[in-house]
Order: sequence, then structure tokens, then C-alpha cells
Amino acid sequence: MAQLEHFTAPVDAVLARMRALDAELPERDGVAVFNRVYLAVTEEVGRRLDAGVFADRRAAATLDVRFAERYLAAVDAADRDRRPPACWRPLFQFRRHPGVRPLQFALAGINAHIGHDLALAVVDACRSLGCEPADLEDEFDRVGDLLASLEERIREDLMPGPDLLQIADPVTHLLGSWSLERARDATWAAARALWALRRCGDLAGEFTERLDAAVGFAGRMLLTPCGA
Repeated sequence: MAQLEHFTAPVDAVLARMRALDAELPERDGVAVFNRVYLAVTEEVGRRLDAGVFADRRAAATLDVRFAERYLAAVDAADRDRRPPACWRPLFQFRRHPGVRPLQFALAGINAHIGHDLALAVVDACRSLGCEPADLEDEFDRVGDLLASLEERIREDLMPGPDLLQIADPVTHLLGSWSLERARDATWAAARALWALRRCGDLAGEFTERLDAAVGFAGRMLLTPCGA
């Protein structure tokens, strides 16, 4: 039990930070919308760690914390008037736009966090644990499965308008072009590539910058104002 507490304490720390953000941000703020989604994911990871669902608790906790730290670092950068990674900039820039809907904010945040942060978090976790990405694949898949189940619920809860009108709503068409499953597959490939390039200096940096920019571009499209 002492060993489990050692690994879940950092999860508790990132949860505390997310709960503080949830309490202080206006409900309609775009970052607040994403934060509520991510808080629910992280709380569920914590419950599953406690329940022993993850075969390797240390690996799961490490990946979860490194993942969360990337998002929280972006929040800190924006709060201190520094530039967050390109993948996060659209969400911070449009967070108060009246023409952007809650579902767009939620999926833009998921896009940034999955498309960019998760790949880097896998590399961070491998360095911390002294392992290879393949050793974290089960934990990666379990977190991805949890996000997929939540994404379905998010779309149901936040999708605008009655079901019969959704087909005519522009946001339905816009957000239908983004897929969590495709994003997960691309992220795993990116994580493996970053690990292979970790000793290649400038090449690794260039790959990371281009990944960041590409995910940011997709995020900007997801946040296209569609009306109140």
C-alpha cells in the first residue's frame, strides 16, 4: 500500500490543480470547458489506479502525471503572458469568443492534448522509467480507451440543437471531420518517432515543432466560430 501511495500522490497533486482551475474559471470560458473534461478523465484514472486496473501502476501513474503536466504548463504560460505551445494557442486565443460553442472548446483541447502533449509525455515517461515506448503501450491504450468513452459522452452532452436539426448545423459538419481514434494512432506513431530521434538534436527539435504547429492548425479549424 505504501508503494501505491508513492505513485498516486503526484496524480493527486495534478488533480488538485485542475480542481482549483475548475473553481476559479468562469463556466463558459473555453479553457474551463476543456478543464472539466480533463478533470473527469484524470479522476477516473486515479480511481482505476486505486482499483488496480492498470497492470503496471507505476508506469500508468508516471504517464498520467507527465501528460497532465504538459497541459498545466500551457495554462501557466498563458497566465504569465508567455506563449504556450502552438497547439494550445487557439484555445487560449478564442476562449471567450461568443461564436465558439462548448463542444468546440472541449474537442480543441483534446486535440491539443492528445495530438501533441501525449506524444511528448510518452517520451518523458520513458526517460523517467528507463523504458521503451513499447513498454507503455498498454497504459497508452487504456488511457486512450477512457478518453474515447468520454468523447462520446461529451459529444452527446454538448452537441448543439435537437437531434433532428444536427445534420444541418455547421458545427456538426466541422467537428465531424476530427477523429480521436485517428489522433491516437498518429500520436503513438509520433511518440515512437520522437523516441527514435531523441539523440538527433536539431532533427528531434524540428520534428517536435512541426508536430506542434500541425496540431495547432487543426485546433484553429476546430474553433471556427459557428454562431451562438
